[in-house]
Amino acid sequence: MQYVSSLILPSILFFVGILFLFDKNGFEIFLQGAKNGFNTAISLLPTLVLLLSAIGMFTSSGAVDLLCKLLAPIAERLAVSQEILPLLLLRPVSGSGSMAMASELFKKYTADSFACLCACVIMGSSDTMLYVISVYFSSVGIKRTRHTLICAFLTLIFCIFISCFVCRIFFT
Repeated sequence: MQYVSSLILPSILFFVGILFLFDKNGFEIFLQGAKNGFNTAISLLPTLVLLLSAIGMFTSSGAVDLLCKLLAPIAERLAVSQEILPLLLLRPVSGSGSMAMASELFKKYTADSFACLCACVIMGSSDTMLYVISVYFSSVGIKRTRHTLICAFLTLIFCIFISCFVCRIFFT
């Protein structure tokens, strides 16, 4: 099976190359698509730089720790583990930042702890909503997002509570 799977990508590239030999327009269309993709990537660059800078400032300034201390009593009342609060604060903004927070959870606690199990379910059931909204909407030129941010935020909160609820049912 490993041998077959290692041949899939080269086979696809080989057949696409054969198609380019027989269809002259195919190669021109491919080049045009690659050029459009490159232009889209260039237009996304300012948004990504701004987002990554803001995330760096947010984590380095100590704002994450301060917000975690402020939200700890609320999280306790809502049956959300306090250990995952830094993850919950970074998840809407940064996928890599939330992965780093999850990694720190795994180092600090055992993999079978409630916080780590809950973090895994949250990471699998939610997405980086601000990143997705800013990158995908700016790539196609959408200026008015209307109710998108509110719906994405409510969905994230729903994912958090359902994840903690499911973990409590199945793992405790």
